[in-house]
Amino acid sequence: MADEALVVIDLQNDFCPGGALAVAGGDEIVPLVNDLIRRTDHVVLTQDWHPAGHSSFASSHPGAQPFTMIEMPYGQQTLWPDHCIQGSLGSDFHSGLAWTKAELVIRKGFRPDIDSYSAFFENDRTTQTGLAGYLRERGIDTLTLVGLATDFCVGFSALDAVSQGFKTTLRLDACRGIDLNGSLHAMLQRMRDAGVRLEDPLSD
Repeated sequence: MADEALVVIDLQNDFCPGGALAVAGGDEIVPLVNDLIRRTDHVVLTQDWHPAGHSSFASSHPGAQPFTMIEMPYGQQTLWPDHCIQGSLGSDFHSGLAWTKAELVIRKGFRPDIDSYSAFFENDRTTQTGLAGYLRERGIDTLTLVGLATDFCVGFSALDAVSQGFKTTLRLDACRGIDLNGSLHAMLQRMRDAGVRLEDPLSD
């Protein structure tokens, strides 16, 4: 459909098994995502794209451990292992992903002092990526989101998609979560409350 797009979130090597910030089963969704790509006219990809020494890396904060929280000028920030460094093998899309059909790749997290989970906004919640404007100019108002990870970049992208006025579905079978201290359950509830349609054909 001309007014619908598939948005594939961060299906990159570092988020798949063997990567620096691996999501359990992250590579399992690749065949399903490829099938959705084949059946969708418009495809957008996002790519985590951090400079070395990014402020969200635990290694940038002496004595800090990955997966702990710190206060940043824009609010609370989870500290992560170094991952998806610009130009690295870890930042590449998974080798099995049929990514060449993508009409747009949104790179995020490239500003050294601010992290970016959402495909629409950086973590200060005001700096836009330009995706909403692109979609509107293309006449696209309906989105399906898939990718990694459900409770972070996919979830925040879905929440922002709804807030920007897009009809939004998240395919749970084509996502995998990190589940950091209950983050997966909390994000699923936030998405339901916001009006994101959570679709899981495996449980229908």
